[in-house]
Amino acid sequence: MATGAAVSVLALGAALVQPKAGRALDAGRITASSRILVGLLATAAGLGSPRPGVVLPAAVLIGACTGLITPLGFAALAASTPEARFGQTMGAAELGGELGDAGGALLVATLTSVSTLTSGYAAPALAIAALAAPIAAYRAQPQTEPGNG
Repeated sequence: MATGAAVSVLALGAALVQPKAGRALDAGRITASSRILVGLLATAAGLGSPRPGVVLPAAVLIGACTGLITPLGFAALAASTPEARFGQTMGAAELGGELGDAGGALLVATLTSVSTLTSGYAAPALAIAALAAPIAAYRAQPQTEPGNG
């Protein structure tokens, strides 16, 4: 029952945040890289907390972060993809998302079956935190104005 509740609140969090994130990006109130970075780090923190009493709040956090990361990631990908490769790129991105959904669950289940629930969740938490590193490095670089560098 707790698993079903966690999945439900995760999906609800994503459904509530996704349209707002897209609108904020379209309006120029947020940037993709800054919010994707925040979303990845918060998701990693949520996955690093698989203890009783924390699972449902962590699922809400992870769902909200998924709702933030997904539209911003797809928008950034779409903006940087040449028109001739748009279908191929977006198809590959969607396939990657589906593989991540299935692969993440299999990774957690496999690690949990041979160790503990905490270890099972630690692996994707570390992987997601590692994904944030290149974004943080990019954001730390001085940005130049177009035509000045």
